[in-house]
Amino acid sequence: MKALDELTFDNRFARLGDAFSTHVLPEPLDEPRLVVASKAAMALLDLDPAVAETSVFAELFGGHKLWAEAEPRAMVYSGHQFGGYTPQLGDGRGLLLGEVYNEAGEHWDLHLKGAGMTPYSRMGDGRAVLRSSIREFLASEALHALGIPTSRALCVIGSSTPVWREKQERGAMVLRLAHSHIRFGHFEYFYYTKKPEQQAELAEHVLNLHYPECREQPEPYLAMFREIVERNAEMIAKWQAYGFCHGVMNTDNMSILGITFDFGPFAFLDDFDAHFICNHSDHEGRYSFSNQVPIGQWNLSALAQALTPFISVDALKEALGLYLPLYQAHYLDLMRRRLGLTTAEDADQQLVERLLKLMQNSGVDYTLFLRHLGDEPAALAVARLRDDFVDLAGFDAWAEQYKPRVARDGDYTQEQRRERMHAVNPLYILRNYLAQNAIAAAESGDYSEVRRLHDVLTRPFEEQAGMEQYAQRPPDWGKHLEISCSS
Repeated sequence: MKALDELTFDNRFARLGDAFSTHVLPEPLDEPRLVVASKAAMALLDLDPAVAETSVFAELFGGHKLWAEAEPRAMVYSGHQFGGYTPQLGDGRGLLLGEVYNEAGEHWDLHLKGAGMTPYSRMGDGRAVLRSSIREFLASEALHALGIPTSRALCVIGSSTPVWREKQERGAMVLRLAHSHIRFGHFEYFYYTKKPEQQAELAEHVLNLHYPECREQPEPYLAMFREIVERNAEMIAKWQAYGFCHGVMNTDNMSILGITFDFGPFAFLDDFDAHFICNHSDHEGRYSFSNQVPIGQWNLSALAQALTPFISVDALKEALGLYLPLYQAHYLDLMRRRLGLTTAEDADQQLVERLLKLMQNSGVDYTLFLRHLGDEPAALAVARLRDDFVDLAGFDAWAEQYKPRVARDGDYTQEQRRERMHAVNPLYILRNYLAQNAIAAAESGDYSEVRRLHDVLTRPFEEQAGMEQYAQRPPDWGKHLEISCSS
């Protein structure tokens, strides 16, 4: 394991030069202190977890110190925000401190969010507040534990720095890890500003570093775009299957690697609601839960437009045509497994759709229903869960389809069924009210609840003794929390 001064930097994005980013130093937080750290994320950098408790750790990730080899850069990009194109965005409160590679040869961006003003801050102050930093940290690590592609979060550093939002709050920084922070909006920026040389340089950078296998194809750029389509189809299928709402699917928040990042007002579904809007600022519902699938395709189309200098329109359209079939295949495969099915039948999609409609009409808890469906043999489980539904006749009709479907699936013991279903159906998810409880304690100076919740969420499928309170339906107040883009 390494100490902090033993990290090895290789700042590949910084070497692209000033057309792609601007050198900016982080603005230090007052009285930086560790709120929470992820041992699993630290392991990606081969860091000894004990260093998180040292003062230099808080100073480094609170903006007070910097490695000599680091080259902090604020990236420039543009993007479609709520459907409208914004010509220049960029890292308005984040900095790419540098790229570190570990002993396995993996490169990881160190991206510090809340690091102060940059040339791209526009009207903002460049800061992040404690509540949003905690939410991003918890969500990043929770998504990873669920098997959903995502950026990672190494730590949150709190402070006494005052930050004004709707009220005065405390500033914080979260250190994010990803193999790249390049977005769809990077390509859009150079396309719409008509800078073909830089756009070609960016495309070569992404192709060589992140999609080298595409070099072997007759049309490498097309192969890369097809891979991006496939990765996003799979990622969004996992969002939908696990009830995750991103909240702000602007093209500048879409990763070129097909991972979840730059989510702010996210939420996991409590009661199943296909029309759920998790972002209080999304007045039109553009990024509602059910809209995430078509918006994913819309965003890929925006990226395709930016790639027309390299790929023919017909080839781009053909690649885009893969998105929905791939999404449906990934989604249905995961939903079959969540229902305890190992084989495929043509009527399975209808079985899933009927169940979700019944759950929506009855306000059934999405996560707990699927978890408890595996607790007992199918006939006993549906009999016990029946009372959760208002439309009893409708549920009974669904159950009469489900039970023989399970019987046709194969001959296995209930213990095997339970083990298989519990391996894909979490008992613990990051519910908004759980995050809010942890945030409220942290804002009072008590970080124990953030750390406890983080630990629980790193093992979402495993029943944990003494943690029953994290596996309950939310109280009424916890179902209606308003989360906005303000952070």
